[in-house]
Amino acid sequence: MRDDSPTPRPSLANGPMTLAIPGPSIVPDRVLRAMHRPSPNIYHGPLVDLTHSLIPDLKQVARTLHNATIYIGNGHAVWEASLANTHARGDLVLIPRTGTFADGWGEMARGLGLRVEYIDFGNRSPMDAAAIGARLRDDKDLEIKSVLAVHVDTSSSVRSDIAAIRAEMDAAGHPALLQVDCMASLGCDVFEMDEWGVDVTIAGCQKGLMTPAGMAFVFYNDKADRARDRSDCATGYWDWRPRTNPEVYFRYFNGTGPTHHLYGLREALDMLVHEEGIDNAWARHATLARALWAAFAAWETPGGLELNVRDPAHRSHAVTAVRLPENATRLREWTEEELGLTLGIGLGMAPLGDPAWHGFFRVGHMGHVSGHSMMGTLGAIEAGLRALDLPHGPGALAAAASVLAASAT
Repeated sequence: MRDDSPTPRPSLANGPMTLAIPGPSIVPDRVLRAMHRPSPNIYHGPLVDLTHSLIPDLKQVARTLHNATIYIGNGHAVWEASLANTHARGDLVLIPRTGTFADGWGEMARGLGLRVEYIDFGNRSPMDAAAIGARLRDDKDLEIKSVLAVHVDTSSSVRSDIAAIRAEMDAAGHPALLQVDCMASLGCDVFEMDEWGVDVTIAGCQKGLMTPAGMAFVFYNDKADRARDRSDCATGYWDWRPRTNPEVYFRYFNGTGPTHHLYGLREALDMLVHEEGIDNAWARHATLARALWAAFAAWETPGGLELNVRDPAHRSHAVTAVRLPENATRLREWTEEELGLTLGIGLGMAPLGDPAWHGFFRVGHMGHVSGHSMMGTLGAIEAGLRALDLPHGPGALAAAASVLAASAT
């Protein structure tokens, strides 16, 4: 019997799909295989020993000798955990803003009954540490209890100088806690919790740590733990003290642990900490970011592509936000439908429903990313620019290749 239905045209999106969004990131096959197993005993045995082994490696990634806790949840979960353990209702928190994720942390704080004050640095510039220091010097009554700083804002790709903020806080003699959101940056951008004087760090498993979304972490020092004594926001679930070095295993998670995620995280940390090394991972991300920036510098032309952050010193090595007026959504849809490359939406750069929202996209280059995969991502973007007849300059792939070649020799 003859089939008269139209023959679908060949698709170049068949085959491996590439996820180039700023989280969740690509999960290595090794991590997936480690998770593919029957449910384990959650009371004693191999899972217990495996969980104990995760804590020192997580501390290595965050560069801290202090406490580490694991929560079942995402970044919003550990926003709440960090605040609940360190604040009483009515406390004032200061939030230097460089993108929409600062807004989200502030909304979480308001929901807990805290007062929120922003210093808005826009969506294209890093935090001005001196301005933060000046505000703390003006706080004669020491009302500000924490400075909540997003190291890399995933929406804008702005990376701020956390060490400079601590230096200003110390110079002001202010006792506020320095709490840092490292969701986008942990394992990708250089971050030194103890050396930089950070009191609380939060992060998740689904970006630089290459594990499916579902776990998040709070690292905290003794100064932050002393703030727990006056907190009236921490419920039994969010309280970090029972989760830290528990005598009974299930207290790690206040119930059943995220069993298969733990196996996946163990494999990811083996790759990141014990095989590659965190310093080498930082260097890899830095080189891949420079290659991407070189390509975009070549493409950049009036009315076309433009990197959101102009100064490379303030760009993230994990995510890059791009401006492409009116055509970013078209480009994203084309690369996904035609070539199998998924780029990130322009989250928070314009209000949803505003036509300007279609003028932004993001490239995620975090976690399980190589020089080969970076060149593939850039090649797909160039194909989209050509197919859609969008303005762009020449020589982008050659520029990126030069960066990689120079790094490999």
